[in-house]
Amino acid sequence: MTPQSTPAASVFRPAAERFHSQLDWLDSWHSFSFGGHHDPAWMGFGPLRVINDDTIAAGRGFGMHPHRDMEIITVMVDGQLEHRDSMGHSEVLRAGEVQCMGAGTGLVHSEVNGGERACRLLQIWIEPSQVGLSPTYAQKPFSIGTDWTPILDPEQGGGALAIQRPVRLWRAQPEAGQSLPLAITAGRQGWIQLISGGGQAAGRTLEQGDGLGFEAGALDHFTATSGGADLLLFELH
Repeated sequence: MTPQSTPAASVFRPAAERFHSQLDWLDSWHSFSFGGHHDPAWMGFGPLRVINDDTIAAGRGFGMHPHRDMEIITVMVDGQLEHRDSMGHSEVLRAGEVQCMGAGTGLVHSEVNGGERACRLLQIWIEPSQVGLSPTYAQKPFSIGTDWTPILDPEQGGGALAIQRPVRLWRAQPEAGQSLPLAITAGRQGWIQLISGGGQAAGRTLEQGDGLGFEAGALDHFTATSGGADLLLFELH
């Protein structure tokens, strides 16, 4: 489903209009419907179902909880997060690392901030190509530069990870005034998510937390504004 499509073949999700969950230990912003937040117009974008921007207090987190038939990608932005799951993994994710967990036929896991300060992460859910697959796990640090760094790639090109759907994901931290191409494969959809900083695309100003979905060919480039930017680019299929 493509929410609120426009004649320009793009859709804008302003940061301030995202759903918001606030607890004494969790500050979470949801780009799409999640948990108790539901809007039929914002159920996802193509196979992209969740982008949650979470800040978790030190010593707190999510206890063991189940998932199934979903590809779950965690992009650590700041701090660290301790992960445990029913597959036997016990790992610490640190800033710059990415975790890919295919829930498949079912698993349980926990995510707890064992550090001494708050941590921030983006958790992304993408529908797998088929249900009933075996659960999977991968984790890797990435060095992010001013140009696109591949994070997800079906062929694992450039050292990227792969999930159980032919989705591509890049991250970049362009400097002020730098432009990045937004070329994606014909017939597919793209989504930009601003982790921090700001920029412009298709004449629209984007700031931290903003999202912009588009059809292939609808957007040419993203240009970072003063202070630079940190952003994700998805190619969805």
